[in-house]
Amino acid sequence: MNESKTPTPLDLDACLRAPVHLSGAIQPHGYLVSCSRADWRIRHVSANVGALFGLPAEDLIGLPLSEFVEEDVLSQVSDTVAAAVPGDATAQRACTANVGALMTICDVTAHAVDGLLHLEFEPQPARPAAGTPTTIAQRMVAQLGHDDSDPGFFQQVARQVQLLTGYDRVMIYRFREDDSGEVIAEVVPDDMEPYLGLRYPATDIPPPARALYLRNRIRIIPDATYQPVPLVPPLDPDGQPLDLSQHVLRSVAPVHLEYLRNMGVAASMSISIVSGGRLWGLIACHHRVPRVVSASARAAADLFGMFVSMRVAAREQELTMERFNRAQRLRDALVQRLARARDFDRALAEELELVRDVLDCAGAGLSIGGSWHASGRAPASRDPAPLLDWVARQDPSEVLMTDAATDWNSLALGAPGLAGLMAINLGTPRDWLFLFRVEQVETVSWAGQPHKALVATDDGQRLAPRKSFATWRETVSGRSQAWSASDRRGAERLHLVLREQRGRARAVSRERQDIDSRYRRQKLQEQKLRLDGMASLLEGMFHLDAVETASIEARIEALEADLRRLMHRTRPERPRSLEGGDVELAHL
Repeated sequence: MNESKTPTPLDLDACLRAPVHLSGAIQPHGYLVSCSRADWRIRHVSANVGALFGLPAEDLIGLPLSEFVEEDVLSQVSDTVAAAVPGDATAQRACTANVGALMTICDVTAHAVDGLLHLEFEPQPARPAAGTPTTIAQRMVAQLGHDDSDPGFFQQVARQVQLLTGYDRVMIYRFREDDSGEVIAEVVPDDMEPYLGLRYPATDIPPPARALYLRNRIRIIPDATYQPVPLVPPLDPDGQPLDLSQHVLRSVAPVHLEYLRNMGVAASMSISIVSGGRLWGLIACHHRVPRVVSASARAAADLFGMFVSMRVAAREQELTMERFNRAQRLRDALVQRLARARDFDRALAEELELVRDVLDCAGAGLSIGGSWHASGRAPASRDPAPLLDWVARQDPSEVLMTDAATDWNSLALGAPGLAGLMAINLGTPRDWLFLFRVEQVETVSWAGQPHKALVATDDGQRLAPRKSFATWRETVSGRSQAWSASDRRGAERLHLVLREQRGRARAVSRERQDIDSRYRRQKLQEQKLRLDGMASLLEGMFHLDAVETASIEARIEALEADLRRLMHRTRPERPRSLEGGDVELAHL
């Protein structure tokens, strides 16, 4: 780490992206044995395994696992691994068995990956969970209400997990669009400070940790003061550290243990809530003293967590479909109106209010064909140049968006109170549809100062988590409601619809112009033929007197003058071939 007491962005980024799955150690409440799937010979063990098997860890390398584990246990492990979904290396509880020289009752967890079979042995606590994991999970599910939209649903989830595990505090922690987290439900004793409603910065759970929460649905730390137990040997034959991503016992990052201790947490457990393949949130459990939760109780919590995840995913899918169907109805109405219009650009300008409803925004602006049109809360200026300049500075994309006023808003635009901006291209660099969202000023209650999530230690040698989690309130301004992934998808669909409709309207317009042009040429041809007929009539009028001849000449000169004037007022077109042959109009 940098020796400066002020962490640089590079230091912070390195800390946030540290490969926590390559810790090279496990927690000391269990034992790890990794063997080859081909011959079941031991390749890696945890340094403490001697207490279970009665031999030093180094002496176990290369020996058959069957010398230390009963055949029926190995058979159950083999069945567990064989039953795993292809491509899913999640560790599964295999059995409970007497293991080792002292026949210690252990919960056995197993998984296979990259040619290795990993077995984790955890001595059972004095009071294992009553009932099978499936029975326990079913009982917990039965206590939940059936209405996922009920605000009390997550409170019931927290209560059921607290009853199962006995942790002091159980929270439902939901991730927001910016990866920060918020406690939306909590069960906590009266003598502990509540965290309900508090916000936590995204740096508290960095990207590598979030990725592991997706792969490992359950994570437990029985004692946050533990000393990591190293692996023997620490590296594989290729000189790489063993990947512990799926291991139940994997040692966590030291900075996370320090984070827990700073919070006054001695033991923790988390259960992942996954929706649509993304980490929606966590059921986070904290205890003030060390606490061991049995593998069977964790298996029940895992099943319960999967059920909660399905309920959350179903509710989100339902809401997404409601928004999609509404937006689709509005898009269909917009398409029908635009399809009937003779002038697409003008029609779109007249339908900006409907466009606003499609994408749920406060205002809309349209820069098209060199003109500016606005509806609702939009910039007062009729010059879209600052908006077009902002678009030009972004990476090329058909849909651009930001929720920060500082990115685009300026005094020149005359748009106070607007913060969110979405831009949808209409086919040319100067033709854009702009959508605006109003600023949302809110007071956010953070668990400690979010800007000091990681601070330099007193000696300046490393970054450490903040020590204070006292409520810190911040007034957030200059931002709108964030544009969601659903908003982007809706904008992309609208972009395709408008581009297609505009292209079709232009094609129809060109076709109409072409038809009009041919019609005008035909009419001119007819007029020329009439003039030719009139010329033949003049040949039979030699009997007219001078006055009548002069009158006819004046009329012809007036007609010729009118035709020449019209030629100068309109741009001459190149002669086109008609059914009657090429026609030169220049002489008319």
